Amino acid sequence: MSATTQANPFLTGNFAAVDDEITAENLTIIGEIPVELNGMFIRNGPNPQFLPIGQYHWFDGDGMVHGIHLQNAQAVYRNRYVQTQGFLTEREAQKAIWSGMLEPPQTDLPGGPSKNTANTALIWHAGRLLAVWEGGPPHSLQLPGLETLGLYTFEDRLGSAVTAHPKVDPKTGEMLFFGYSFGPPYLQYGIISNQGTLSQTVPIELPVSVMMHDFAITENHTVFMDLPLTFRPERMEQGQPALAFERDRPSRFGILPRYGDNSDIRWFESPSCYIFHIFNAYEEEEEVVLLACRMQEFDLASVGDDPGTPYLYEWRFNLKSGATRERQLSPLACEFPRINESYVGQKMRYGYAGKLAPSPMPLFNGLVKFDFSDGTVDVQTQVHQLGSNRYCGEAVFAPRLGAAEEDDGWLLTYVHDEETNQSELLILQAQDLAADPVARVLIPQRVPYGFHAIWVNQSQIELTR
Repeated sequence: MSATTQANPFLTGNFAAVDDEITAENLTIIGEIPVELNGMFIRNGPNPQFLPIGQYHWFDGDGMVHGIHLQNAQAVYRNRYVQTQGFLTEREAQKAIWSGMLEPPQTDLPGGPSKNTANTALIWHAGRLLAVWEGGPPHSLQLPGLETLGLYTFEDRLGSAVTAHPKVDPKTGEMLFFGYSFGPPYLQYGIISNQGTLSQTVPIELPVSVMMHDFAITENHTVFMDLPLTFRPERMEQGQPALAFERDRPSRFGILPRYGDNSDIRWFESPSCYIFHIFNAYEEEEEVVLLACRMQEFDLASVGDDPGTPYLYEWRFNLKSGATRERQLSPLACEFPRINESYVGQKMRYGYAGKLAPSPMPLFNGLVKFDFSDGTVDVQTQVHQLGSNRYCGEAVFAPRLGAAEEDDGWLLTYVHDEETNQSELLILQAQDLAADPVARVLIPQRVPYGFHAIWVNQSQIELTR
């Protein structure tokens, strides 16, 4: 049963769960899907299969992936739960067993006090599509059917959680990741070879456990964020949330040579802030440059407060002098940043993000294309407005095969029309974001708002194992 009867805003409207897993062919297409756009757009997100216990947060729901397979200008839609062990245990019990992030930790539960929901993001690497959730190991999914193949622990070599945002180096093919935990070591850093072998895991020392959602890589370095959203058990003993934002604690950015260990890391400080998501990082002369969506602070239990509004910022860390420079690059509130994945770790010209609507809920009423070419404080932008009561999720760049220019391709995202209750796949021309859509693919079932997406091209689908 779906969790649509609660007053919680994350359980109503298009945040509410859908009950049915379907496969739908012969979808209605408005416009034309480019014949050379062949692959799958897949998005992960929370979809609780049972009414939650206690206070429900958007981050708590069971993972459900929604995919549209594009081939020969036609489209097929599928949605499937990620069948984690927690999901299967609750399905057998026919009720929720685990409570969520806003509730006190439970004891004596099968598999521990929290459930690996596999609900956050997706990564394709070394022939596998992985559904990731930062509190534990990933789950492997089949393509194009989206069936769950099971927990994936890299031949049992995995000794930590895996971030929801691993980075694949487009030059070396390596996948880099980290895992944070409540107990020491609070942070572990791993490298997986281009063949899928876990080749290195090293502990990184932190003074306290922090919620570290994302990180960055450059050609030669890895960048960690020790931000003041901390886990402290002593707060829990006093009846307070274990996770809290400490406004008086500075932000720290750790820069590590890619194959280094804790003895090689250098820490740079900047004013207190929180960052969920990073555009990219790269090296420029003696500096490491980081681009991300920065919030002044973050409270897990609240939505829509001004200090929690994210804006595009740039940090420059001088590896020679040790200096840090931080500046805001745009007045537009934005989140879910993405780039052409061929430029991960390298200097890029373009970035894309969702434009936040003036709403207490995390809703995007348009998409923004940032042009970083002139280096000014107020970067050039193109905006695609979705129209009245239409909201989208994360947009992913799908490159045109053989493209010579960085932005030659398409942006794909799911859109929901609040007035008609119609969900669709929106395809935009990335080189002219403000133009009318290239195509709209209507979906015969509502697609709830969710988290992160991926484009897997047809060649990768055929390689998936």
